[in-house]
Amino acid sequence: METRELGRGGPRVPVVGMGTWQTLDVSGTRDEVVHTALDSGATFLDTSPMYGEAQRVLAHGLEGRRDEAFVADKLWTPDEGKAERQARRSLDLYGRVDLFQIHNLVAWRARLDLLERLQHRGLVGVIGATHYSPSAFDELETVMKTGRIGAIQIPYNPLEREVEQRILPLAEELGLGVVVMRPLGAGRLTARVPAEELLKWVLSDPRVTVAIPASSKPERVRSNAAAGDGPWLNPDERERIARQATG
Repeated sequence: METRELGRGGPRVPVVGMGTWQTLDVSGTRDEVVHTALDSGATFLDTSPMYGEAQRVLAHGLEGRRDEAFVADKLWTPDEGKAERQARRSLDLYGRVDLFQIHNLVAWRARLDLLERLQHRGLVGVIGATHYSPSAFDELETVMKTGRIGAIQIPYNPLEREVEQRILPLAEELGLGVVVMRPLGAGRLTARVPAEELLKWVLSDPRVTVAIPASSKPERVRSNAAAGDGPWLNPDERERIARQATG
């Protein structure tokens, strides 16, 4: 699988990873899903305290294999004490967080201070910020321009293309890594376009670093990972898929 640099001077990561929202929020474990992702090269694994049991389930699946993974976690709270506890829990689960993100920009100024302290101690690799809504993109731009983050996470698929207007150009200008959530439109688009083609549509934009589709099925995780082998689409092919996806 191809790899790309997560921000200017950042680590190289696979172009297809795996999200854990809903799919790893279970009372037991889903080690097979996590192991399939690692075995398939989809080693960029994204989670959040917002995702219920997903952090715990992911950590269980990584037992004995933590060094194979690039773990992306998040802080998600306006409360200072709770933010400290969320950070400590992530570090207890994974030892180190390779990409620590401010989820939905919640209390981002204070969270940047905390994450920078942890980064200076060698416990955090890259610092990032996320948001799912175009209504927050003005604020996301403000965070991007601080020079204090190395990556962003945003939605991008043929139905959600708002990031093409300002966010992706600014990320390219600033040398930030770009993590794409909802590359399959939360599953809505796969009825019209195969998942592999949707992933290639996203990844054919050279400003994108990694896409993180989520699945609870090992066979789907494996086929998603295979989309990271290329070849990439030209502009005409991307436009064809966009028309097909949007009907």
